[in-house]
Amino acid sequence: MSKLFSFGFWNSVARLILRNRLIIIFIILGITVALATQWKNMRFSYTEANLLPDDHPINQVYYDFLDKFGEEGNLIVIAVKDSSLFTPKKFEAWTNLNDSLETFPEVDYVLSLGNLQTLEKFNDPNRFEMVPFIEEENPGEEQLQDYEDELFNRLPFYENLVYSANSNTVQSALYINKDIVNSEDRKTFVLEELTPLLEKFDEEYDLDIRVSGMPYIRTLNSQNIIDEISMFLLAALLVTSLIFFFFFRSIRATVISMITVCIGVMWAFGVIGLLHYEITILTAIIPPLIIVIGIPNCIFLINKYQQEIKKHGNQAKSLQRVITKVGNATLMTNVTTASGFATFILTDSTLLKEFGVVASINILALFLLCLLVIPIIYSYMSLPKDKHLKHLNKRWIGGFVGWMENMVRHRRITIYIVSVGLLAASIIGIYNIKVSGSLLEDMPQEAEFFQDIKFFEEEFDGIMPLEIYIDTQRKQGVMKLSTLKRMEKLENLIAEVPELSQPLSVVRLVKYSKQAYYNGNPKYYQLPSSQEQNFIMPYIQGMPSTENLLGTYVDSTGQYARITTFMKDIGTEEMEGIEEDLWPQINKIFPEERYNVSLTGKALIFQKGTNYLVKNLVLSLSLAIFLIAILMAWMFRSFRMILISLVPNLLPLLVTAGMMGFLGVPIKPSTILVFSIAFGISVDDTIHFLAKYRQELKANNWKIKRSVYAALKETGVSMFYTSIVLFFGFSVFMISSFGGTVALGGLVSATLLFAMLANLLLLPSLLLSLEKSIANKEIMKEPAINIVESSEDDDEITREENNNKY
Repeated sequence: MSKLFSFGFWNSVARLILRNRLIIIFIILGITVALATQWKNMRFSYTEANLLPDDHPINQVYYDFLDKFGEEGNLIVIAVKDSSLFTPKKFEAWTNLNDSLETFPEVDYVLSLGNLQTLEKFNDPNRFEMVPFIEEENPGEEQLQDYEDELFNRLPFYENLVYSANSNTVQSALYINKDIVNSEDRKTFVLEELTPLLEKFDEEYDLDIRVSGMPYIRTLNSQNIIDEISMFLLAALLVTSLIFFFFFRSIRATVISMITVCIGVMWAFGVIGLLHYEITILTAIIPPLIIVIGIPNCIFLINKYQQEIKKHGNQAKSLQRVITKVGNATLMTNVTTASGFATFILTDSTLLKEFGVVASINILALFLLCLLVIPIIYSYMSLPKDKHLKHLNKRWIGGFVGWMENMVRHRRITIYIVSVGLLAASIIGIYNIKVSGSLLEDMPQEAEFFQDIKFFEEEFDGIMPLEIYIDTQRKQGVMKLSTLKRMEKLENLIAEVPELSQPLSVVRLVKYSKQAYYNGNPKYYQLPSSQEQNFIMPYIQGMPSTENLLGTYVDSTGQYARITTFMKDIGTEEMEGIEEDLWPQINKIFPEERYNVSLTGKALIFQKGTNYLVKNLVLSLSLAIFLIAILMAWMFRSFRMILISLVPNLLPLLVTAGMMGFLGVPIKPSTILVFSIAFGISVDDTIHFLAKYRQELKANNWKIKRSVYAALKETGVSMFYTSIVLFFGFSVFMISSFGGTVALGGLVSATLLFAMLANLLLLPSLLLSLEKSIANKEIMKEPAINIVESSEDDDEITREENNNKY
């Protein structure tokens, strides 16, 4: 009954498609135009993706911090390491540059040598005032040398703010308007105004300007993602079309396939715009992914069409049989592939959810496109010529199939030994896998802005802000001397950590006020005693700009404080080790019953999110395996066959995990997709092989050996074709400048290659070795759905065709 329904259904679909060709073409064009109108809604991500759910405790702390102090990543730094800076010509040029930067509406404030102010004590009345560090408008060379000496030796307040404690490097700090930090205006300012201005200045005055800061890094990184989307699309189209042409030797078959997948790419962009999703480093790979996954669909359909033409030469019958016979196979393989991506929807990560939604929707849409577009276009074209059918009898393909058959027939022990050896080696490699939550690791390391990051790490001990958020649990609790001393103790502890920079907090201002009270003597740059505090406080209260200085590091109620330090590019394990060492000391300095202390900041959240993603990876992969096992059970009605079919699909995943351990490729947001993508695609080969195997069993009176070899010959060629296309298609990602995308492309390509060999060598070997266990009709019951046609089905189709001429 299911068989009759299945082929009756697909015959009806075939007639519907071929009888309504023009209507379907206009519907496809209409959908394409409608989705193209949604492209305007595509938004490129202007910040790092938050990998944690919004209600996660770590996010709640971060949002509370932002509510008190605003966006923490609004600082762009511009540095010069040049001893000639303190000469009249270059100093004047540097000052003018900073003055011009402050005129931009996107910049709130510029802290630089030219506008640097020092704290000075005045009497009658007693007060502190901020006075210009450089009083002359055009200081001479001798004066500039004195200023340089004073800056580096008498102003510790500005250490790591204006000058480096490690060398004579000087920097300017641009505080970007917090309203535009995570918007397109930031991109316009950085790429169209700031960068050209700095490049022109660099050329004119021969100063090696270095630029960094999270707004700058985010902008250039986002631009690299945008640039690579078009590069990936062109590369994927070029590689897959060349391979396709090599196999089929037909320009029109190649063009038809490219048209189909290009429409699929247009739909993918339209879906992203329709759902108002941001284009991140993950969603950016979906369009080329559509090309890579869509070409195998085209191979199956066109290959079947040409086989039918070669068999009887009737175009109408061939097109109807393409839809009828390949419909089930392509549907099930696309469903399993989409299922692998759809499992990400069940995770709590917004980043993975969006990727899963767009990928799974577009894979299923691509199946419909291929099923509709290819037969319809061919229906308007002449029959393929003999030269286009020659590839069906290529000798080297026959040699490859013969090699596989020989290995399965005579070298099964070798196959098992190699498989067990790979499994053992993989388990060893898995123990060496590390988790990396670095914000910078995936960025293009050859890019100039990445080299600048390394410069700032060397000169200023880090560029990524890490915030220590302190709640004193009482108003004005921050400015109590006991609290300030606790903060200073914590800052000294942080300063001893090589991966962290000198901290910035209100403690610096209080120390500086004591230095100013003692007429700028740097040896008094320290917290005042309680007695000194009584003397100094009247001077601070009379200072008009106190509120502005304090507001950066103390909230308006005086209850909350922040200590800002900057991290080097360290991985998750290193950061976890630092936290493990810091927390006992933090809890000792700030008793938990009196203070609430939290570590927060975008970089730390990204690292915590990576660990969260690893847990989601296990969940999504387990769900994918379970879901696909259910599909296999539904199709084959055999528990033993499910177990046998999972072995050649799980082994490549373990081998890939082992490779990651041996090659030092960490698990991170970009590589975390490898396993679900590869499993969802590789299981397609298993479905094709087992479906054909079951059909051969029935035709050969349940003779295992004969059925296995027949299935191997029949499916080996198409598996080889599709696997090669997928291998080279995913290899395209290796041209990326992003390390994670390179790793993703290489690992998926390797996994799919292993999966092809496992399905063509290990799977048939297992079927032959377990012959006695599975050689009965009870184990291989009538399937719930026929994936490939048998001779009986062929007769049924012929009768349907005779009764219903389209």
